[in-house]
Amino acid sequence: MFYRVKEVQPLPAFNLLIHFVTGECKRYNVAPLLKKWEAFKTLSSIKGLFEQVKVDAGGYGISWNDDIDLSCNELWENGLPIDASSIGELKTGSGFALEQAAEYD
Repeated sequence: MFYRVKEVQPLPAFNLLIHFVTGECKRYNVAPLLKKWEAFKTLSSIKGLFEQVKVDAGGYGISWNDDIDLSCNELWENGLPIDASSIGELKTGSGFALEQAAEYD
């Protein structure tokens, strides 16, 4: 089963807010990938690239460019569920949610 992505928004500290077509939302921390995969390192070294994330055709993943992408199932399986009341805090970088994000490597 594919958990297709409806929308993706970049957040502080290399986190993503993922909205799935099911209506569920998850936070995905990209920071561990910056250390693990060479291609992902450019997200931190090229200013503004991380913010250019977009949903791929059909919602089967997200990408920044031809070399950097993540599948919808990766985002679903390794993203952390969030409730609607936390979304505002995530977008502004306030609250406990992003403090936890820094620990999630």
